[in-house]
Amino acid sequence: MTRKRLSEMSLEELWQLFPIVLTPHRQEWAGWYQSERELLSAVMPAEDVVRISHIGSTAVAGIWAKPIVDILVELRSECDMHSVKELLVHGGFACMSQSDARMSFNKGYTEAGFAEKVF
Repeated sequence: MTRKRLSEMSLEELWQLFPIVLTPHRQEWAGWYQSERELLSAVMPAEDVVRISHIGSTAVAGIWAKPIVDILVELRSECDMHSVKELLVHGGFACMSQSDARMSFNKGYTEAGFAEKVF
């Protein structure tokens, strides 16, 4: 049986495939963030990056969290957002939303559900 692409799924199908779950804090989230930070630093123009931060509940030791590592990349306002988008998509991220000043990306969402590491 052929699976639907994520872009072809209804909102209800997506909620079933990607349920919101909370888990106890996992020490490896910090390492996942660090690895992804290094990847982002390698693919993005250093002159455009102001800061890369591990944010959200997975960044706080000792609390339950959705097992999705949230990363905030702050860029100079003068950077070429189209180029940044292309670099991130080429790096395995999917652009989920975009405005003039903000873009949101996901990585680790597959037609079979969550990958081991989700960002």
